[in-house]
Amino acid sequence: MGTMSGSVVVGVDGSASSLDAVAYAAREAACRKATLRVVHALARSSAHLPLGATLPESTRMRLRTVAGRLVEDAVHEARALAPDVDVFGTVLPGGPLSVLDAESRTAALVVVGSRGLGGFGAPLLGSTATGLAAHGRCPVLVVRERTTPAGPIVLGVDGSPAGAAAVRFALDEAALHGADVVAVHAWTTWNAPMPPPQDPALPYANRPGALATAEERLLAEALAGTCERYPDVKVEHKVVHGPTRQALIEASRSARLTVVGSRGHGGFTGLRLGSVGHAVLHHAHSPVAVVRG
Repeated sequence: MGTMSGSVVVGVDGSASSLDAVAYAAREAACRKATLRVVHALARSSAHLPLGATLPESTRMRLRTVAGRLVEDAVHEARALAPDVDVFGTVLPGGPLSVLDAESRTAALVVVGSRGLGGFGAPLLGSTATGLAAHGRCPVLVVRERTTPAGPIVLGVDGSPAGAAAVRFALDEAALHGADVVAVHAWTTWNAPMPPPQDPALPYANRPGALATAEERLLAEALAGTCERYPDVKVEHKVVHGPTRQALIEASRSARLTVVGSRGHGGFTGLRLGSVGHAVLHHAHSPVAVVRG
């Protein structure tokens, strides 16, 4: 099994979604035999203040008290679910994204809920979860309300460096939880490189099925080295002819967790989160882990 160091960090804000994240993070810390840090970001709200104005001291104290109780409640919940885990709670100044991004520099895993308090209407995914998945320095796991604990771990594989890190993470998770892995590689004629022709005199001619065979080989090669280190983990290879995002979203319906790399092949160099990862985060039916390369 791969080595895991560092603590599990969970962000809380009092929302039902963040309490789901606490429960998930507690179980994850127990499996990893890691400490759990429950973190609340106390941002200075200036939405209704004149420019340059400051909050009265009494208001600041009240906000700190509420934040402290929120963290205490989350810590109590985590300890009840995972009594053998060392759980610590803290309130840190700053916005949720900046605070959790800083935590991700030393954590093994950061867990957040899919939606927090505030925002406009009911977005598919909260801004903190989206931003952290794009910028976090360690794997980021976004918890949705519905989970399928008995399902497999669905892994998106594309052969990229970020995808290789996702493979390692998924296999680690499977070994920790005694789960199977369904490794999904999707391709279309637009994103699959044409394999070398059998006859150099016919540079564009290939036997029927050559592309599909090449994509099956890509999946097998992307998994080979890592799977050898996890002989007890059952890994199903699934090659799908179709768009990657739809294939992963559909596979997530029966998954306990869906794992993707932060960026795959293609796209623009400056992007931190690829289009596939973005789509899966917003539309998957299971918790989603985004892993940086």
